[in-house]
Amino acid sequence: MSVEQIKHLDQTIGIIIRANFHSDGIEFFTPSVFSQQLGYMNRPAGYTIEPHVHNPVERAVVWTQEVLLIKSGKVRVDFYTDGRHYLQSRVLSAGDVILLAAGGHGFEMLEPSEIIEVKQGPYNGDQDKTRFEPVPADKIRLGNP
Repeated sequence: MSVEQIKHLDQTIGIIIRANFHSDGIEFFTPSVFSQQLGYMNRPAGYTIEPHVHNPVERAVVWTQEVLLIKSGKVRVDFYTDGRHYLQSRVLSAGDVILLAAGGHGFEMLEPSEIIEVKQGPYNGDQDKTRFEPVPADKIRLGNP
């Protein structure tokens, strides 16, 4: 599966785009209300995007959403509800991208890994997150590869 949505009830917890995903043109995977927009573009040589600036638009961001690009290695991501209840896990490999949209998450590096992270700022240190105990190793449920 090249694109997978991790859901709990009607809430999107995460969106995974695998390294092998391919499509023609442009495709967005997020609804317009998300504070992070995640899209894919496939354009031929010579295609142009007109120069532009982004207009100042005031936005209210309540929940941090983050995008991770696995540059190298292998990473297990564990998904949790907003109430810190473990849902399931997925393994991400080099070239995979994930949007962490809601709920909680934790990670284990299964190999030495490089990750590029993009999220809203400014970062508020300890006020930005609440840490909690991870799921025990014997309770890990891996979903689709």
